[in-house]
Amino acid sequence: MRRSKPAAPGSRREIELVIERLGGGGDGIGTVDDLRVYVPFAAPGDRVRARLGRLDGQAYRGEFIELVQPGPNHREPPCPHFGPCGGCQVQHLAPPVYTDWKHGLLAGALARAGLETEVAALVETPPRSRRRASMAARRGRSGVFLGFNEAGSSRIVDLTDCVVLRPEITALLPPLRAVLATILPENGGADLAVTLLDDGIDLVVVAETKLDLERRERLAEFAAAQDLARLSWRGADGFNDPVAHRRTGVVHFDEVPVALPPGGFLQASAEGEAALTRLVRDGVGPARRIADLFCGVGTFALPMARGAQVTAIDGEGPAVEALASAARRGGRGERITAQRRDLFRQPLTAAELRGFDAVVFDPPRAGARDQAEALAASTVPVVVAVSCNPSSLARDARTLVDGGYRLERATPVDQFLWSPHLEAVAVFRR
Repeated sequence: MRRSKPAAPGSRREIELVIERLGGGGDGIGTVDDLRVYVPFAAPGDRVRARLGRLDGQAYRGEFIELVQPGPNHREPPCPHFGPCGGCQVQHLAPPVYTDWKHGLLAGALARAGLETEVAALVETPPRSRRRASMAARRGRSGVFLGFNEAGSSRIVDLTDCVVLRPEITALLPPLRAVLATILPENGGADLAVTLLDDGIDLVVVAETKLDLERRERLAEFAAAQDLARLSWRGADGFNDPVAHRRTGVVHFDEVPVALPPGGFLQASAEGEAALTRLVRDGVGPARRIADLFCGVGTFALPMARGAQVTAIDGEGPAVEALASAARRGGRGERITAQRRDLFRQPLTAAELRGFDAVVFDPPRAGARDQAEALAASTVPVVVAVSCNPSSLARDARTLVDGGYRLERATPVDQFLWSPHLEAVAVFRR
C-alpha cells in the first residue's frame, strides 16, 4: 500500500486498506503507516474505505465507509438490520472463517494464559434459536421504537425481524410495540426482558412510568390476547409487580419442571443448554458427590442428581428456592441440597470442599477468582468450569493449573451467534 504521512491523533482522514485478519471483537484489522487499523463489518481479504478515528496506543479505531471489493471471506449478511444494530457484529463473515474466529476466541485466551490443551471443535447452535433477549423501547412522536441499541449508542434500532431470536419472540414485537404506545409517555422509555419458556413467554417490563389502573388493564389485556405465560412490571423500587401471571412460567431440566422466577436466568438457547449439560455430565463422569456452584435454578444440578448427591449453591435466593421446590416435586429432593450463599464474598473453602468427587462452577462473566483460588488449594479430583467469557475462564484456569490441576479439555459452545460472546466448558483433573 502507498505510504502516506501519519495521521494525527483524532484524525478524520479517509483511507483505503485491505483487511488482513480479525480482532477479538470481530473487527477487521488492516495496516496503515505501520499502525493497526480496526474496522468493523470487514472480513479478511476485503478492500474497504474507512475513516481514521482516534489513535489508541499503536492502533487506530476506524469507521467503516464502504466495501470497495469483497474478499473471499465475505458474505451478504442475512439480517436487514445488520450494521446499525448492536446485537450482531460479524454476520458478514463466511461460515469457515467465522467458525475459525469463534474457535480462536477460546484457544487464544487459553494460550495467552500460558495454557496448552487441545480445544475441541466449536459446538454450533442454529439461527433463530435464542429464547431470551434484553431489549429497549422508547416512545417518540412517530411511535414506539423497539429493539436493540446501536453499538456504543443509546439509539434504538427498531426491529422488524431478527435472525437470532426464536420466531415466537419476533412475532410478539408488533403487538408489544402497539401496547407500549398506549403505556409510555412521549419520550418515555422501558427495558424489556423477554424469555420463551416451555409454557409460553415471560415478559418483564422495567420502567419508571407509574403503573396506574388503566395501564395495568391494558397490559393484562395484551397478555391475554398474546397468550403470554406471565407479564411483570418492575418500577423504580426494583420490585416485580405480577400484572398478569396466567401460567406458572416453567422450564424443564432433565424432565423436571422448574418454575423460573420472573426475569430469571436461563441459558440463551435450548440447543446451547443441551450441549453444555452434556459436556458437564461427561466432565464429572461417575462422581457420586458433586458441588454445583453458581447453580442458578438447576440447569446442571437436576440432570446430575439423576445419579449423584448434589450440593447446589447460589447467591440468588429466588433461584435457590425454585431449584429446591423443583427437586422436591420432581422426586430428587433427597439427592439435591440447595443453599443460598454469596460465593463472591464467601467462597467455599478448601476444607468445605473436602469430600466432593467433583465441583462444577458456572459464574457470571467476571468469573470466580476467589472460588478458583479455593479450588486450587483443595483436593477435589475433578473440576468442571462453565463460562461465558473466555478471558475470565482462562484466568481462573491458570489458577487451577498453578494449584496442581491439569486442563484436560476445553470446548467452545456458540449460542451467541455472530457476536464476540462465547460459552465454554473446561474440564480439570488432579
